[in-house]
Amino acid sequence: MSDSHIFRKRWGQNFLIDENILKKISSSVNPQIDNNIIEIGPGDGALTQILLPQVNDMLSIEIDPLLVKSLNNKESLKKLKVLNCDILKTDIADLKIDNPVRVIGNIPYNITSQIIFWLIEQLDYWEDAFIMVQKEVAQRLTADVNTKQYGRLTVVVQAYLDVKYCFSVSPNVFIPKPKVESAFIHFTKKPVPLIKDEKYIKFNNLVRTAFNQRRKMLRNSLKSWDISEKVKEQIDFSRRPESLTIKEFCLMV
Repeated sequence: MSDSHIFRKRWGQNFLIDENILKKISSSVNPQIDNNIIEIGPGDGALTQILLPQVNDMLSIEIDPLLVKSLNNKESLKKLKVLNCDILKTDIADLKIDNPVRVIGNIPYNITSQIIFWLIEQLDYWEDAFIMVQKEVAQRLTADVNTKQYGRLTVVVQAYLDVKYCFSVSPNVFIPKPKVESAFIHFTKKPVPLIKDEKYIKFNNLVRTAFNQRRKMLRNSLKSWDISEKVKEQIDFSRRPESLTIKEFCLMV
């Protein structure tokens, strides 16, 4: 399949072909017989074939109709449900799979942030998520305060999710080879989110505003925001955004 498939650049198609990495992913996921899995971007089904026999139910979401046809024609994937759609325009609650689900994805790197924010918006419908991302993004997601990698993605995501960096992945295990290193990461939900649902948009926008001018002091970058005097007594607004903890950002909304 990989030899004959025309790879679509706009869909960021890079298929995993290394058996050792596929086994390492399966081992990290540790699928159980009662699990229901949603796979984003199954490609030619290399990982799907490993996971499918080990779980209760599995649904693969693929945007490329040629790959959907190929997956549907594979004898080893007869039990698989395949949906030809865009994951970003899909609600887990509308899918024909028992909830809650586990999410697994080898996703297009150009929409990584959008998919992670989609996971936050779908928070009630999944248990955990394993995603292959660009290594640089994984470093930002797991960054510590006061580092160059610490930014909007770190703060907004970690207000809702705990992120574990599982392992790094070489470009050599994909076809075609991406130009970047990759990393496999694991998301689990915080028992109680640091930000309530109704404050999510405001929080996201405030953090974005602060980090869009990361060299500026907060008193300048956030001067148009109506932040209470009580909060200003707790946080020194002569600081720059990368010095604030996630909990301090949460205080501002």
